[in-house]
Amino acid sequence: MIIEVEDLVVDYKGVQVVDHVSFSVEEGEIFGMIGPNGAGKTTTIECIEGIRENYSGSIRVLGLNPKVDRKKLYNLIGVQLQETSYQDKIKVWEICKMFSSFYANPLPYESLLNDFGLYDKVNSYVSKLSGGQRQKLAIILALIANPKIIFLDELSTGLDPQARRSMWELIKGLQKDGKTIYMTTHFMDEAEYLCNRIAIMDKGKVVAVDTVENLIKRFGLEETVVFKADELNLDEIERISGVTSLERRGSEVCVKGREINFVNNILNYLGNNQIRYRDLKVIQPSLEDVFLKITAEKSEGM
Repeated sequence: MIIEVEDLVVDYKGVQVVDHVSFSVEEGEIFGMIGPNGAGKTTTIECIEGIRENYSGSIRVLGLNPKVDRKKLYNLIGVQLQETSYQDKIKVWEICKMFSSFYANPLPYESLLNDFGLYDKVNSYVSKLSGGQRQKLAIILALIANPKIIFLDELSTGLDPQARRSMWELIKGLQKDGKTIYMTTHFMDEAEYLCNRIAIMDKGKVVAVDTVENLIKRFGLEETVVFKADELNLDEIERISGVTSLERRGSEVCVKGREINFVNNILNYLGNNQIRYRDLKVIQPSLEDVFLKITAEKSEGM
């Protein structure tokens, strides 16, 4: 494992903002930590990066202890901070050159600017860049060290939908180049699209770690079949194997179910009984559904 966290605890004014957290990250994966604002995601990532020292528990990153081996670690990781601020009146090339001076063997920032579509902004003031361009620059600065691990904290906060999608594809490209990426986000669609595995964090605790597919299977979330039909025997549909609930609104029917063959069972029933239907769609459960179920169960158990 390239990152190992065991029994991490962070206290702040008598409150455990990170509460006995344990997980690991595999080399070459995009690992995401999701949760609402205030869940403890940023505090956790700051401990792993070596920014915070006031914690108990064990952290190993590339075999190094962030508390003891901070200088060695900083030459092996790249960090994109959640709130990036720069000097007034500094140009893109100037800040890139400054960051390059921090490392013995930096990547040429000119090629990074070109790869991220920012080379035409090399003489622009950073303050004049758009939100998406500033986020790209933050990642470029994190890549100058040619790191083995890249830490991205709330990657697409403040970006418009088009800029978010563009950023996602850039992150996928970094993974193809062999980078390990650890990211935090409170956008479920972002985590679902990018991450190989996900840790769900709520109220300082990691409550689940797995792939999106396995999380959906693990928590038994329902699929939904929606269609329109004028003539239908609702009692018969309720008896179809896998059906858990049924609702009719005018000509539209909404059927929910959990069984692995649930959708096929509905389609077979409609076909075998020669029922004329239209506008049929199947809605799969999402990561957001998993998250809402987990956090709701936690709240009820408190």
